[in-house]
Amino acid sequence: MRKLKRIVLLVLTFLTLFVTMVYFLQEKLIFLPTTLPTDYSYSFDKDFSEFFLDAPDGARLNALQFHVKSPKGLILYFHGNAGDLSRWGKIVEPFSDLGYEVLIMDYRSYGKSKGRLSENALHGDAQLFYDYAREKFGEDQIVVLGRSLGASIATKVASNNNPRKLILETPFYSLLDVAQERFPFLPVRLLLKYKFRSSNYIQNVSSPLRIFHGTADNVVPYESGTKLFDAAPIADKKFYTIENGGHNDLATFESYQKAIQKELE
Repeated sequence: MRKLKRIVLLVLTFLTLFVTMVYFLQEKLIFLPTTLPTDYSYSFDKDFSEFFLDAPDGARLNALQFHVKSPKGLILYFHGNAGDLSRWGKIVEPFSDLGYEVLIMDYRSYGKSKGRLSENALHGDAQLFYDYAREKFGEDQIVVLGRSLGASIATKVASNNNPRKLILETPFYSLLDVAQERFPFLPVRLLLKYKFRSSNYIQNVSSPLRIFHGTADNVVPYESGTKLFDAAPIADKKFYTIENGGHNDLATFESYQKAIQKELE
């Protein structure tokens, strides 16, 4: 009996320590930034410019804009939770081949961007860049595109504005949905400080909605993306299933390439 009590005590102690660690370190689990020195010089094959915007709380946010002659419009792109613009710039660069200018920002603490992270701050920063885009292009020329974590931020932006189209790649229903899938043995509803409730935001989206998700996504389950699609009340929506597509390789599939080109015609 003593041995059993000792085992139970050890298990409870371990769980308590683990839960405490998850609560206090969750920001490091959710956000995986890489940083760049302020004098870092970006290099891309396409014509681009670099600039900074200052948030009301003093955060300084770094961004890139890829330019084309006589653009069809502008894609405002919100990237995933890892890396910085030196990587993401190369990922979004091909969109300029479809005739669009592309604007992409680095979140606070990513790349050259500075500022304290919070969910509200990220949404405020996203709106700041949408307002900037709206000064250069009409809303009927702006396509908001988000990937993974950025898909939630993009959905929030679209819910507060009227872009021409909202395109989401590998989106989740909510961050809680993904966390519960990954840690079913933890009280994540109580632990999670970052909610990213895409399913709530999408209720107020009036722009045409397009979702791309791969069936082999091992980061954000395919079912989380379909659940978000089902939750969208808008009539003008379409879901593109990329068979065997993973979380980071959709652009390598011909089905994705044809569909995204069609959506950006």
